[in-house]
Amino acid sequence: MAITITDAAAHRVQTFLNSRGKGLGLRLGVKTSGCSGMAYVLEFVDELSEGDQVFEHGEVKVVVDSKSLVYLDGTELDFAKEGLNEGFKFNNPNTSGECGCGESFNV
Repeated sequence: MAITITDAAAHRVQTFLNSRGKGLGLRLGVKTSGCSGMAYVLEFVDELSEGDQVFEHGEVKVVVDSKSLVYLDGTELDFAKEGLNEGFKFNNPNTSGECGCGESFNV
């Protein structure tokens, strides 16, 4: 099982961590939400929890709990700017559909 992160996403995470002044990395997870069933969750990680899996890209760490990893295995975390919008993008091979607004997905 693996999670990958692009150079653009790693650079953005490192920028956030530097601005914040602390943190081990970024936690990627899922929660039940939205019209399609599941939504991605991103938050800073200050301490690892039991069962966490750590994936590294250079000095950037992406932490995923074991329950979320089932839904995220093979996902690539990217960061893109499109016009006036910018944000993280999730290239998840496990999704079978997404809601129209792009806020949630199902597997």
